[in-house]
Amino acid sequence: MERRHFLRRTTAAGATALAAGTLTATAVNAGTATAMTTGKTTAAARRTGPLRVDIVMFDGVEELDCIAPYEVFSTSAMHSAGGVRVRYVTTGRLGAVRAAYGTEIRVAHRWAPQEADVIVVPGGGYSRRDGPGIWAEIDSGVLPRALAAAPREGLTVTSLCTGALLLSAAGLTKGRPCTTHHGAKADLAAQGGIVKNARVVDDGDLVTAGGISSGLELGLWLVRRELGADAAIGVEGMLEYEARGTVWTASSP
Repeated sequence: MERRHFLRRTTAAGATALAAGTLTATAVNAGTATAMTTGKTTAAARRTGPLRVDIVMFDGVEELDCIAPYEVFSTSAMHSAGGVRVRYVTTGRLGAVRAAYGTEIRVAHRWAPQEADVIVVPGGGYSRRDGPGIWAEIDSGVLPRALAAAPREGLTVTSLCTGALLLSAAGLTKGRPCTTHHGAKADLAAQGGIVKNARVVDDGDLVTAGGISSGLELGLWLVRRELGADAAIGVEGMLEYEARGTVWTASSP
């Protein structure tokens, strides 16, 4: 129940803390920072249309990095009066993308940041310098250049896991609070990011999340921020996402 309590706490106290413009962190379980904001975030905006979320895809992308937020945002459409539109997009060819563990995911939409409110950049392939994944995308330069040109008023760029290094290659994390997978934090810091020990770091129009499984936290945090806490709690209930022991074994009482 900790994440549910976390979402409710941020609803009750968030407006005061964020209005003060101070760096705040909400911690659960042994002092681990779950979400950190810099005071640049705002309450859920009133929308006249759907929240538009684009998840960037490339060969070597980590399956959970792209699938977890896709499901969270898709589920949130049931809890939003204006709806939510989620799609996979690519700066490369349309068609099947082969993910890190061989899953083929069909991408039917081209990169169009002007049509998005939120862009999610997954990670993948960090340990494979010569294979598909973030390093191949960085070496190509196509995706980093596209990301560098994307920021505009009303757009939030986000990353999951080592996707933060793609944002770094685009110059988007330099001098800004951010996070990534624990194994890549030194790289992100060396490239100028102000690395924080948090699962999600919200710096307004830049939101980054930690390791592979943090796609759930990123999705829930952004649903809370963009659509309101009731929507996030509704999604959490449907996904039965709770931070507590839920595994039964034959030795269980």
